Parts: sequence; C-alpha cells; structure tokens
Amino acid sequence: MTTPKKGVDLGLSGARVIASRLSYRRRSQFKTGSSQNDGSSGHHQDSLLFLALGALGVVYGDIGTSPLYALRESFNHGGMPLTPDNILGILSLVFWTLLLIICFKYMVIILRADNKGEGGILSLMALALKNLSCSPQRKSVLVVLGLIGAALLYGDGVITPAISVLSAVEGLKVVTPVFAPFVVPLTVVIIIGLFIFQFLGTGRIGVVFGPIIVVWFIVLGVLGLSGILDNPEVLRAVGPHYAIQFLMNNGFAGLLVLGSVFLVVTGGEALYADMGHFGKSAIRWAWFAIGMPGLTLNYFGQGALLLSNPEAISNPFYLLVPSWGLWPMVLLATAATVIASQALISGVFSITRQAVQLGYCPRLSIIHTSSKEIGQIYIPFINWALMLGVVWLVISFKTSSNLASAYGIAVTGTMVITTILAYEVSRKIWGWTLWQSVGVFGFFLLIDLAFFATNVVKVMDGGWVPLAIGAGIYLLMSTWQSGRKILAQRLKARSIPMVEFIQKLEVEKPQRVPGNAIYMSGDTWGVPVPLLHNLKHNKVLHSRLALLTIKTKDVPFVNPDDRIQIETLAPDLYRIIALYGFMETPKIKHILEACREAGIPFQVADTTFVLGRETLIPTGDPTMSVWREKVFAFMARNAERPTNFFKIPPNQVIEVGIQVEI
Repeated sequence: MTTPKKGVDLGLSGARVIASRLSYRRRSQFKTGSSQNDGSSGHHQDSLLFLALGALGVVYGDIGTSPLYALRESFNHGGMPLTPDNILGILSLVFWTLLLIICFKYMVIILRADNKGEGGILSLMALALKNLSCSPQRKSVLVVLGLIGAALLYGDGVITPAISVLSAVEGLKVVTPVFAPFVVPLTVVIIIGLFIFQFLGTGRIGVVFGPIIVVWFIVLGVLGLSGILDNPEVLRAVGPHYAIQFLMNNGFAGLLVLGSVFLVVTGGEALYADMGHFGKSAIRWAWFAIGMPGLTLNYFGQGALLLSNPEAISNPFYLLVPSWGLWPMVLLATAATVIASQALISGVFSITRQAVQLGYCPRLSIIHTSSKEIGQIYIPFINWALMLGVVWLVISFKTSSNLASAYGIAVTGTMVITTILAYEVSRKIWGWTLWQSVGVFGFFLLIDLAFFATNVVKVMDGGWVPLAIGAGIYLLMSTWQSGRKILAQRLKARSIPMVEFIQKLEVEKPQRVPGNAIYMSGDTWGVPVPLLHNLKHNKVLHSRLALLTIKTKDVPFVNPDDRIQIETLAPDLYRIIALYGFMETPKIKHILEACREAGIPFQVADTTFVLGRETLIPTGDPTMSVWREKVFAFMARNAERPTNFFKIPPNQVIEVGIQVEI
C-alpha cells in the first residue's frame, strides 16, 4: 500500500524520492516493534547525509528564498531611515529571530513532538488530544485551534508561490529596466507551468531540487561573505543589544518593523511538517550545517552593503551580486523559488488528505503519482484552485513588495497555535512540570504574539487575503465535521441494534441468494440502513454478508498486524473494522485480502458492495443553521464517490438512495 505522508507534508524533491525509501524503512521498523523515534537514527552516516541533502531540497525551500525580499521589506514597510544604528538594529532582529524561532523553538523543542515519526499542525493536534485527560470543552478548543492552524496554511500555500516567484523574476529589472513590463506576465507563465505539470508527480518534476537548493545556499553564503569582507563592521549586529536598542529608540514604529522581520522565518512550519520524511537528525544537520550559515551570511552581507550604500535598499539581494553574475543569479533564484512553491503546493495536498482522513473534509479525488514512494500525491481540485488563487494574487498585487503586506499573518497565526498545542503535549506526554511548560512556551508565545500583532496591522494592505482564505477553509471544515455528526445521528436513529436484527432473521428466515455482499457502514453500532431497506423491500439477503466500517485513528500509521478486526455476528454474518492512520489510504482489495487470510473467502470479483447514497434535506437543526446545512448538503453532493475513493469496481456496486432530514 502506498502510504502518503502528510502533514501540512511539504515538498518533494528528487532527493526526497530516495529519502522516502529510507523513511518507509523507518516506518516499517516502527510497525514491527523497533524503537525508532528519530528518522535518522539507525542509518549510516552516508544515509544521514543523503537525508540531510534531501531535506534541504524540500524543507528549506521557503525559508531559503526569504533573503530575496525580507531585509528590503523591513525598511520599506517600516519606513525606517537607513542610518547605521537602524541597519544594525534590524539586522540584529533578523539574526535573533532566526536563532530563537528556528534554532531553539523548532529545532530543539517542537521537533520533539513527533506523532509516531510524523509532524505538522494536524498531527500535533492529534497528539495533543490523544493523551489529554481533560474536559470535552477543552478538547473542543484544541480541535478548533488545530483546524484554524491548518486553514491558515492554505492561505500561506497561495501566497508563497506568488511572492517567491515574483521576487525572483523581479531581478530582471536589476539587469535592465527594459524587462520591467514583462515581470508579471513571465511570473504568471512560470506559475501556470508549475501547476500544469503537477500531475506528473513530484518525483519526476523535482529530480534536481536537492542539488539546486544546495547550490543556492552555497551561493547565498559566498555572496554574503563577500559583502561582510567589504564591511566587517556589520558583524556587530550579532549582539542582542542592537535589537533591544532599536526597539527602545523607535517605539511603536520599531515594533511595526517586526512584521517584516518575521518574513525571515516564514518557512518555519515546514521544518516540523516534513519531519516524517527526513527525521529530526537530518533536518537539524541540514539547518545547522548549511541552512543557517548560508542565510545568516547573506543577511549580514546585505546589511554590510546597506552600511556602505544605503541606496541599495531598492533590491539589496541582487545588488549584492556582481554585475557579471546577475543573469545566472536570476535563473538560480527563479529555480529556487519554484522549489519553494512546490513545497507549499505539496504541503497543501498533504493537509487536504489528512483533513479527508480525519473527517474534516469531504472525499476528494486523490491520485497517487508513484506506486513506490511515500507522500507523492496529486489532488486535481486543490491544484487548479491554488493555481487560480496564485495567478490572481500576482496580477492583483503586481510586485513582491505589495505581496509582502499580505504575507506573514497566516504563518504567525499558525505558529501561535503550534506553541499552544505543544504546551499541551509537553504537560501530558513529555511529563514537564507546570513551571517548565509555562516558562518555555510562555516565552515563545510572547514572541509569537508580538509577531502576530505586528502583522495584524497589514490587514488592510493585503493581510486580509490569507485571513479570508483561512476563514473560508475553516468554515468548510467545521461545517463538514458538524454535518457528519448530525447525519450519523439521523442514520443511527433509523437503525436497529444488531441483536434485534439477528433475532429477526431467525424468526422471519428471509430467502438467501448465492453470493457475497458487503455493506459499508459509518459506525460499528447497529445495522446499516441500506441493509434494512434491502431486507424490507426485496425480502432477500446474500448468502454471506459483512458490515464494513473503515475508521481513521489519530496516529499517522497503523501496524498492518492490527489493521483488520473481524467479528462473527452470526453464521455467514460478519462485522469487519478496518483501521487506518490519517496518513494512509484505505483500499478495498487490501481489506479483502486480510479477510481471506482469516478464512472468510471474499473475492472482489464475486462480491457486491452496497452503499447508501443520502439525499440531505436541510430543516434547521438547532445545532446548525439552515445556510450551513445547505453548504454541507452541497459538499456531500460533490464529494468523491466511495467507489472511486476506496477503489471499488463500479460494476459491482449498488447504491441505495436514502432521504435524510438534517
């Protein structure tokens, strides 16, 4: 079975293709009882090195392209005079933001919160809920927070490709102003091409991602080092007192600069989300060995350039490049930003898939682009919706500076939620004392809230875009979740207990026809309504019956040995419960293979699958308004049919129509 990754699971590179094999080996060892928490432990050093290189090509694409615009926007949007004190102060803020948020918060603390090797906001939510002994109200709050965090990442997934590719192509204006009118059209063409080729699978379109990002970080470091050597005075910004002095001297205006400084860590969530593919050690090695040095040197190099030439603020990244290297740099930057965009696109695919499995999103067509590699999926509806959103942003905002106003607020919101959920995990799973948890996560929460507050002021300048996208996604996910609960209650009210059904069969003894029938059931209580309808109207039953319920557990993967539970309810009447993790895709053929191994001869070719097809009639349930009921009914009508989603042969399916008032 192909078991895609997940989590907000970002990115996919050619290096990830092999990395996925190593990651799959790790999961297999876990399932058979090996004590493997870190994806890299147990591998040889060459495997760790390869995983680290793969992580560079996937995990660090977003944060690695921030030098294109982050330092520039810190001055442009803050309106700060380009004095030496301000340059050193903002550069100090950049350095300590990287150090505290990425190095300490994510690398040291958050990466510990692995849900059987997996990371990401929904995985963290599931982990926080798993061992949480508290009131249902508090659990509901954590679910809401997790959904909001996931919804905000959709907003990030739309903005990242737009601002990243646009900022790279804008380098053409530095080469010559003649190219200025072509920046937006060329950006649109590149973005459309990126989305069009998603169906090929990330392993094919990303075969050189890893090496390109390695070259990118090396070039970043070399350019930055050359700038530092020209003006070593810039290294004074390492001292935190420059950042503190800047904030104190500039008051509220200085705080507003934090909204742009935050752009240097906008790829931070990817570090955690991709833990399942590369492991903690590989991600940490890639960051401390190549990522952090390359970024730090480049930011300090840009700062050194500004100390010498404040007019370079128009585009300090490209003006740091020698004139002979501008064309190659534009090409390299464009490739790097496409990689960063690919990471976010794949992340949205993974988030969507997790939401489907956890019951927060209707079934969608999910295409596995590889029969061997973990995490390589393609969701057509999400792909085209993202493409339209990204193209609209590029055409509407026109420059990366304008888009910077919309960027950051979604990521800061997600980081706030990550901190809160991680606090719960530290208390209930890690066994931290109250003071330890409050001290560590209270400190990070203050930093996250400071960044969030300074990004909120961008709402009117474009920050409303990710908030609107996030609000819409959250509304749809929460509506689907609530609607499913109401629908399950209505169907349960129409059902009868299994004991009563068996007694009825013994008394009435309906005619049995040759063949097997499997009735899909949403829960394990009672008798599926389609089975009752069939017995009531047709007066016959198949000679062998099974009630199949597919459940998603709050873990990424389920041990294959524990996947199928079979209970004999009566002669030739079985209840089958198939358990899957939220990173796995259920397939009927695998379930039937397990049945045959248990001595129940269900063959796909001679089995009829009976499913209910509910027609929902909104009535104004007290727990859901009529307009939300209509939204839920619309989502249900347009959801992927179970036959396609579970890979059931269409010519062996009978759908029983049921009208349900909700």
